[in-house]
Amino acid sequence: MITILFVSVCFLAYANGANDNFKGVASLYGSGTASYRAALLWATITTLLGSFCALYLAKHLIIKFSGKGLVDDALVQSVPFITAVASGAGATVILATRIGFPISTTHALLGAMAGSGWLAAGNNMNLAALVENFVLPLLLSPLLAVLLAIMAYSLFLRAGRQIDTANDVCLCVEERASFVPVEAIAVELKRPGLDLIMARKTDCAESAHTHLFGFNLERLFDRLHILSAGTVCFARGLNDTPKIAALLLLAPGLSIAMIILLVSLMMAVGGLLNARNVAETMSHKITEIDHRQGFAANTTTALMVIIASQLGMPVSTTHVTVGALFGIGVSSGKARWNTIASIVSSWMITLPCAAFVSAAAYLMISRLI
Repeated sequence: MITILFVSVCFLAYANGANDNFKGVASLYGSGTASYRAALLWATITTLLGSFCALYLAKHLIIKFSGKGLVDDALVQSVPFITAVASGAGATVILATRIGFPISTTHALLGAMAGSGWLAAGNNMNLAALVENFVLPLLLSPLLAVLLAIMAYSLFLRAGRQIDTANDVCLCVEERASFVPVEAIAVELKRPGLDLIMARKTDCAESAHTHLFGFNLERLFDRLHILSAGTVCFARGLNDTPKIAALLLLAPGLSIAMIILLVSLMMAVGGLLNARNVAETMSHKITEIDHRQGFAANTTTALMVIIASQLGMPVSTTHVTVGALFGIGVSSGKARWNTIASIVSSWMITLPCAAFVSAAAYLMISRLI
């Protein structure tokens, strides 16, 4: 049974990586900022970093996803129960991955726990804990992500109207009164005999005494976009790894550090080998997106997931990411409502599907032992 539990949890971690690893960098691929391979590599590296940090920063989630409070402690310590949970969630996530639907591993775990718990404990399940610890965060997080993404993108649009991002900008260090650009932006540093002026690069080039420290705001947004995508992947690794690792706490001879390392590696392998279908859905089928919109969506997602991890709230990175991208689509008027409807439908099916598979797995395992 320990061997079956080990294999089931590894399979769940693989399925999680296949379905979830690319979500943080979907805006990079969708906006053309990075190729599929480059985005996938960046997602793998940053997700691994988040997974390793989960050992120190997300211990609350290990407690919540051990099942404590949902069913009796005796059942939580039952290897068949935990094996059925891992099997049901893993099968549900890998099926959605093959179809191309970005679903929530958190949601699948919730359904699997409910299915196995109902079959094993019946009326002894704590439904109040189920609603308080899982259902409410999962329902509210995508709606909050939509609103925050709309607000973030509105702020970027307002800033963009003040600075023309289509032109090069430079910082010009000049002798006092030797250079007066036509369209200088009022940035000045007082030094004896020197001025620091921000202006268009073409204006700066006209001065013979100009020292250019030029930068391109479009390239700057690209760098920020890449950084924000990595932050989302880091946050996802931080949030999801302890949920899966909690299922292996019953395996003897494995320390928490070893479990975290194992889960992290299996998530990375799943993402590298089986992420393409979900990548296409997330990157191209929800909305058209550019790098500034992607930066706004990623910043919203990363902040929400990191804060939730620190508070021990099991929010779904999938729900938050999709909600943020959809919020951007609503703001720009380019949201693809049919795709969103299909994704939401898959979310609704996730819980009962995982519950059914998990209950069936528990029934089979119980008869075998």
